[in-house]
Amino acid sequence: MQTHRLGASGPRVSALGLGSMGMSDVYGPADRAESIATIQAALDAGITLLDTGDFYGMGDNEMLIRDALRGKSRDETVISVKFGALRDLNGNFAGTDTRPVAIRNFLAYTLRRLGTDHVDIYRPARLDPNVPIEETVGAMADLVKAGHVRHIGLSEVGAATLRRAHSVHPICDLQIEYSLVTRGIEAEILPTCRELSIGITAYGVLARGLISGHWSKERATTPGDFRLRSPRFSAENIDRNLSLVETLREIAQAKGMSVAELAIAWVMSRGSDIVPLIGARRRRQLAEAVKALAARLTAEDLAEIERAAPPGAVAGERYDPRQMAALDSERAKTPRA
Repeated sequence: MQTHRLGASGPRVSALGLGSMGMSDVYGPADRAESIATIQAALDAGITLLDTGDFYGMGDNEMLIRDALRGKSRDETVISVKFGALRDLNGNFAGTDTRPVAIRNFLAYTLRRLGTDHVDIYRPARLDPNVPIEETVGAMADLVKAGHVRHIGLSEVGAATLRRAHSVHPICDLQIEYSLVTRGIEAEILPTCRELSIGITAYGVLARGLISGHWSKERATTPGDFRLRSPRFSAENIDRNLSLVETLREIAQAKGMSVAELAIAWVMSRGSDIVPLIGARRRRQLAEAVKALAARLTAEDLAEIERAAPPGAVAGERYDPRQMAALDSERAKTPRA
């Protein structure tokens, strides 16, 4: 397994990370035993970066990771945790809280659920409009000094916020959506990260299954599945988007790859400072994703992929309007790609 350092002073992690959100939330019911087996298979494959959030399954996901890591060496795993998202009794999201007192509270619960004395990377899930980012990062820096947090990351923030945060304490990485069909970071956010030596952990590299090569128009979603509200999966957009996937399938098959392998390999080709997070819920999905590590895309391959899926080719935004409005990364940005 190849490894990359996240940012100038962040941890060294595997070239692929495992995102565990879908094991507890968002995509409908999940199989706990299969989820644990998938995490353990990822570790066996050399994946060291595990990404979670204290609000995934309202704490369940952290306990899932704790159980999967039982008997494993803690020092061989890099655990990244998002915090700050508030949820109500029905599981609906109810805002963001990154006040210092709230951060200390969130972390205390996280450490108890994970069964550890530190988090390797700690990050607010979204920018809190009511708390200056300097105050949030300052409180996290205090946790670093105390030894409870090793590194500070951010999620879905824009270039200006990155600069303000980095001036308070080094930011090791920005977690943000990036894929063949979601390329908005390329205009300003990615160049800023590279200027400041901040790594990227890219989620949504398969656009929540849309460009996995396994989605079909007839595929049913279960109650609670995020994709029921996703514009890219809506009736008015799905035909165009799946047509795009079929074009990518032709390219992938010519190279003896699956569409998912091609899409992951494309993200990996964008630079060693970008680590894709694979949202595999099952071992077979993980096995397919890991194959992308062996892919070698030539300049001609990349040009062909660009022609098939140029920026802006996908139909629909990546979130619904309410969620898009909460993204600092989408504000004052050049036209969406």
